[in-house]
Amino acid sequence: MNVSDNEIKRFQDEVWKYYDAHGRDGLPWRQPDDAGMFDPYKIMVSELMLQQTQVSRVIPKYLAFLEQFPDVATLAAAPLGEVLTAWQGLGYNRRAKFLWQAAQMVDAEMGGVFPAEQKALTALPGVGMNTAGAIMAYAYDKPVTFVETNVRTVFIHHFYDGAEALTVSDKEVLELVQRSLPGAATGGQTTGGAREWYWALMDYGTHIKQQYGNKSRASKTYAKQSPFEGSRRKVRGAVIRLLSQRPSTYGQLAEHEPDARLESVLSDLVREGMVVSESGQDSATVYRLG
Repeated sequence: MNVSDNEIKRFQDEVWKYYDAHGRDGLPWRQPDDAGMFDPYKIMVSELMLQQTQVSRVIPKYLAFLEQFPDVATLAAAPLGEVLTAWQGLGYNRRAKFLWQAAQMVDAEMGGVFPAEQKALTALPGVGMNTAGAIMAYAYDKPVTFVETNVRTVFIHHFYDGAEALTVSDKEVLELVQRSLPGAATGGQTTGGAREWYWALMDYGTHIKQQYGNKSRASKTYAKQSPFEGSRRKVRGAVIRLLSQRPSTYGQLAEHEPDARLESVLSDLVREGMVVSESGQDSATVYRLG
């Protein structure tokens, strides 16, 4: 798609205008420390929590999680079961496991220091190129490119219409993201850095979704989320929730979650290390969080 420099400039101006008037400066992961720095650990926590979870649900969980695990070493040293329990209410419990494993890798293999390159960050469990890009932008203010649902929504809304949007890939969106970054050769605003520009895109994307719907779903790259109700994911979540309250036998779990898939779900969770099975009284198998 041919987009002129003038179109990019008008787009930048519109995004900045919205952000200047409605930017969500109070979000906790947008607050620097006393030295004016942004901790990549806290950014990683927020990014994994925000995947497929609304901001309003994430804020209290993020604050509570960091109260319990204030730094990467504390999280790395914690039992997985404690991390899964702290994660309750956010769903997609694999994200909690990935976060815990990433903390262990940073602590044990990287001397507690996060990589400062996008590609290197992808070595961490649960961190793909887009999450790595977000960490680079928000923690280090680096002008990297990445696409997530709000970014995709903004660019599709502005540069593609109707059936045309159905053919848009993230590769095409990334080209526009690159051209719109502060300092790109478009004559656009350069006073804000990459960190603030992506904040502006996120807030503007939220606004567009509220006004026009999630245009990200029209993208060729968009992967539709399967329904939660009646899903295997629901059974997994129920097991984690029940075991976060107390260790239980299969029978006790089945009383609360009488689903034919319970046995295979338990088997998967044990294999993944999220649940541990051990012999209890009367040789009954007892399950607890890892």
